[in-house]
Amino acid sequence: MTGLIKPGRVYVGSFMLFCALGTPLSLAAQTPADATANNVSDDIESLTTHELRPVESNADFAASEPMTEISDFGVAWPNMSVIDDTETPASRSVAAINTEQRYSVTLRGIDALDEGSVIRSQFRALSILREREGDAAVVAQINRRADVDQDLLRELLRSHGYYDSEVVAELRGETGRERIEVIFDIDAGPLYRFASVDLPGLAGAGDRTEELREQFPVREDDPVDAAAVTAAEANLAAELGNRGYPFAQVGDEEVVVDHQSRIARLTLPVETGGERSFGAIRVEQGADELFGSDHVATIARFEPGELYSTGMVDDLRRALIQTGLVSRVDLTPVENDDPSLVDIAVAMEPAPPRTISGEIGYSTGEGARVEIGWEHRNLIQPEGALALRGILGTDEQFASVSLRRSNFRDRDQILTAQLFASNANRDAFDARTAGFTASFERISNQLWQKQWIWSLGLELLASDERDVVGAAGLRQRETFLIGAIPLSLSYDGTHDLLNPESGVRLSAFISPELSFQDGTFGYARVQLDGSAYFPLMDALTFAGRIRLGGIPGASTNNIAPSRRFYAGGGGSVRGYSYQSIGPRDANNDPIGGRSLVEMALEARYRFGNFGIVPFIDAGAIYTELYPDFSNLRFGTGLGFRYYSNFGPIRLDVGTPLNPQPGDPMIAIYVSLGQAF
Repeated sequence: MTGLIKPGRVYVGSFMLFCALGTPLSLAAQTPADATANNVSDDIESLTTHELRPVESNADFAASEPMTEISDFGVAWPNMSVIDDTETPASRSVAAINTEQRYSVTLRGIDALDEGSVIRSQFRALSILREREGDAAVVAQINRRADVDQDLLRELLRSHGYYDSEVVAELRGETGRERIEVIFDIDAGPLYRFASVDLPGLAGAGDRTEELREQFPVREDDPVDAAAVTAAEANLAAELGNRGYPFAQVGDEEVVVDHQSRIARLTLPVETGGERSFGAIRVEQGADELFGSDHVATIARFEPGELYSTGMVDDLRRALIQTGLVSRVDLTPVENDDPSLVDIAVAMEPAPPRTISGEIGYSTGEGARVEIGWEHRNLIQPEGALALRGILGTDEQFASVSLRRSNFRDRDQILTAQLFASNANRDAFDARTAGFTASFERISNQLWQKQWIWSLGLELLASDERDVVGAAGLRQRETFLIGAIPLSLSYDGTHDLLNPESGVRLSAFISPELSFQDGTFGYARVQLDGSAYFPLMDALTFAGRIRLGGIPGASTNNIAPSRRFYAGGGGSVRGYSYQSIGPRDANNDPIGGRSLVEMALEARYRFGNFGIVPFIDAGAIYTELYPDFSNLRFGTGLGFRYYSNFGPIRLDVGTPLNPQPGDPMIAIYVSLGQAF
């Protein structure tokens, strides 16, 4: 047996109890200028956005709260759990009406609308019934929620141009069942359309009027859709700024609705303020202690005389914050003596210029280590940083002092010079090295990922290294004096630095070197890398990479052990220890080689913020100049990913498939970002 309950009233026999209405909801019109709503009358109504907010009510309760206990009238209350069989099915109440029950919500009549899916989605996000759908409630509570959602649906329909819509809500239930169905029958009625759309003042743009009118894509005969109008206003305001109008203002829209003819007329006043090009950059007094106007102009991507763009100003704001020396920056367009130009006034507040950093870690390939660093990022203005760094570890000790100039001569270019001393104790070699390095490079980062990056360097090294001599595996130390000019060029066609899901990456590295050890000879270290990413579906990406390397010009024994190629480890062939792949000496230690090949395949499957990545890697080291792809070592395993706000955190567990003597059964790698 089924029955109906109309929202707001519960019928039981001849007794009628009125349920109080819930908090009413109102829609607010919003404009970019002042976010204020227009008054609504019979003839003039404000367009409504999809943002709803509760309006204060005299009611002492919320729609989601239980009803207040009513005092005893001295008359016995009727038995609410009993259905009066003398009533018609249309007026019967749900059994056990005074007990808590669960419910479901059904919308009928909107799927045929072009905007039906959008309205359904908006209702799902804002509905109080949907918000508490999983909770049990008494029928009175469900009634009040249905009243509120009934008004919500009417306002949503109005915001899409259905001003004459009708929404009827009813509750259906079956005796003996715990679930009630709340049904909204919706008759949207006719769709109102714009009879005219006027933008007075836009004609002040002259020849560019039509170009700017295209940035407000609401036209005659379009539906009276609040969201479309609001989006068009925001787009017009943004594009006026991006197309040379720094002082443009978009006023409050006025919408006149004619209910008899079911049309509306939209008027949106616009003041362009005149087209301008960039003039000078003015750094306010006090802010020039950080950067002068010349350095801010170096960071900016625009030049004087270029057409003004709000997007370029916002880009400069982010770049100044990205230096780490600015905690707050205000960039304000100001008038120039030349009416065709606009200056940019820059006000900055400094951030702490000094940083102390520390790191504690352990890896099976590199042992335990403690690293500490100190940096002053603006010791030599502008952006001239002094950095001290030290490492104390079981397998490595390192100390360095460096000078770095950021945004040198152009945006994202860095000039660096470093003096260092290190002692590295690896299975492959021991090296005590002191040296000077310098580099000039164009970098990429998470905020401004670039397709092309490059670097040019200089290395002057003195290194005392342990090497293996002869078939007996005798070890002896040799001193190498090395000069090198490393060069690199990289292309990045992906859209995420730490988590690429499509595109390709290519890079080339060459380092011509001179070695002074038992005479002088030259050679070159050459390495080519490529990776590609193929999305098969939203949650699954296949990724592959290959690396090839060679050292022409010298034999393996003449090349310092620290300058040879090695393979194995988390960034190479997983499942193997760091630098363990390749030829070995009589002591079973790797000796490195003149050429290498590495390959890897991954299937990256993501679910929510987590992911799993089965992988297989392969690689080999050769003493000959060219890799012949023989004696490949294979490793396989499973990776786990947690996708944080700043990039995926990687945990890979690998095992060697054809290990050499001494290789581990399992190797674990943890890092930020994908393996490649």
